Order: sequence, then structure tokens, then C-alpha cells
Amino acid sequence: MPHFETVVLDSESLSAWISQDRKVLAILQVLHGMGADLVVGATTIVEVSHARMNLPRLNWALSRVKVEPVTQETAKAAAELLKSASLHGHKYAIDATVAETALRQPGPVAVLTSDIDDMAKLCGDRVHLVGV
Repeated sequence: MPHFETVVLDSESLSAWISQDRKVLAILQVLHGMGADLVVGATTIVEVSHARMNLPRLNWALSRVKVEPVTQETAKAAAELLKSASLHGHKYAIDATVAETALRQPGPVAVLTSDIDDMAKLCGDRVHLVGV
């Protein structure tokens, strides 16, 4: 795996980390070993939260990542990404905020995602996508 300065987690990768998915744990161990910073957008926390979520495990994971806020500027930039990718609607809204978060992090940047196709449309070749 190439060296990454920053790794952004989408909701699936964060959920997999919380549920201790072996594949995601192995990827995160490699990334931790290279000193990559882990980042999660604030909207990703909303997306993973539900009644059956292991709240102590979520809080533990969040204590080990940088949580990026979603500001008005972030929302506008995410909306521009959607427009540029010819995507729209709630189905892509949080993906766009994940992409926007990734695109403004120190590089090289990777995104751990279950949605390679949509993230590729939103990020282009400016970030490395790692499927989970």
C-alpha cells in the first residue's frame, strides 16, 4: 500500500471499524503503522448512528480520529462537487461531504469507502480510493 498522510473514512468503513471487521482492522493497522491521520466528517457520525450502534465503541473510535465539521463553506463545496459529477439528491449528499472533506486534507489522501463508483465521480483522481 502506498504512503498516505490522511485517510478519510466513510460511513461503511467507520461502521466496519466499530463492528471490528477483520478486513478494515487490518487496513487500519497498516495505515496506523505508516502514521496516517484518520479523519471523519461530522455527517458521517450521523449516518452511522442508530439504535443498535455500540455507543462506547463509536466514542472510542471517534476519540482516535479528527472530526471535521460541516460548515456553510463545506456544504457549498460539496454541492459544487455534486453538480460537477452530475449527481444530486439526498442519496449523494453525505458522499459529497465525505469527498469534500477528503479533497481539503493534507495529501496524499485515501478514502476508505464501500462506494468506489460514486466517490470516483466526486473525487476524480485527486484521492486514492480503498474499497471496504
